[in-house]
Amino acid sequence: MSAVDAQARQVLVTGSSRGIGKAVALQLAGAGFDVAVHCRGNVEQAQAVAAQVEALGQRSWVLQFDVADRTAAEQVLSKHLEQHGAFYGVVCNAGITRDNAFPAMSGDDWDSVINTNLSGFYNVLRPLVMPMVSARQGGRIVTLSSIAGLAGNRGQVNYSATKAGLIGATKALALELGKRGITVNCVAPGIIETDMIDEVFVDEAKKMIPLRRFGQADEVASLVTYLMSDQASYITRQVISVNGGML
Repeated sequence: MSAVDAQARQVLVTGSSRGIGKAVALQLAGAGFDVAVHCRGNVEQAQAVAAQVEALGQRSWVLQFDVADRTAAEQVLSKHLEQHGAFYGVVCNAGITRDNAFPAMSGDDWDSVINTNLSGFYNVLRPLVMPMVSARQGGRIVTLSSIAGLAGNRGQVNYSATKAGLIGATKALALELGKRGITVNCVAPGIIETDMIDEVFVDEAKKMIPLRRFGQADEVASLVTYLMSDQASYITRQVISVNGGML
């Protein structure tokens, strides 16, 4: 790729120091994208992921900020844009949970999830969209919702609200950016296996899944990588769930 092509194919993956975001960052690097690895706090983890991206032959940067902090997000992203130009793609993956039954849910539990998961969409994409448009290279935006955003989930009224909101925001932004050749799609994972899954929860949860197993981060990352590719250029405004048949 030429320098211009390489710049046009740089992508940002928020929350990519671990989990699904890390899997996405590494698969995108394997597909030939340069990757900005984002973290909120654990810079060492993010640097390790960036080193793996570079080992795959791609450029990488570590961007540290809280997606809930609008000022910090704009400052860090604007500096990167000045130095490296517009992103070709953005994967909005960063998110948090603060689970509780709704009557027991504190205002802070509600606000922190809303500010991170939903306002984070605005805080990250608002500084990046116009540079993408101005670059006239087309582009890709992928948001990470959840099966909770499609069907709701007990104890996650706050989380479900944000993930449903992301679906609406994704669909609306796809309408605005379609004529610019920028696709905007949403991936909604089901239960994805992590080290934090409660063993007591495992057997009961698997009974709800027709495939009788949890998903893997790489399985979600494969779909995101496809949606970022040239082969997905006619797919936009879609919500695709990776859930083993739960819904």
